Amino acid sequence: MGTLYYGNAGTPIGIEDRALAHLQVAVVTKLRRGESFTVSWQHPEEQPDGRSTLWLHPNIPLRFVFDDAEPPELSRSYLEELMRSANSTGGIQLVPEQIDLESASADEGDGSEPADA
Repeated sequence: MGTLYYGNAGTPIGIEDRALAHLQVAVVTKLRRGESFTVSWQHPEEQPDGRSTLWLHPNIPLRFVFDDAEPPELSRSYLEELMRSANSTGGIQLVPEQIDLESASADEGDGSEPADA
């Protein structure tokens, strides 16, 4: 579980490392352009029901901390989804990554059927 620190807020925001890595790319892209925007997410199960939204501005300190030492391989489709939402009036909607199981399984094998064990 990674952590997002924003501004002088005393409460760090816990976000799964893989999602945080994708969010980092989207956020840094927008802030590098000098753009302000929001990031919204639903609270995880271990927290009270609800959702949160942050207003991100280039002049407010931001720090991403990851538990894993190695960065994950990023998903182009997930990044594109985050960037589309970043450029909308609603800002980035941090939603779970949707894994394309057909593409993932096609990448794993050579197309032959597995042998019976």
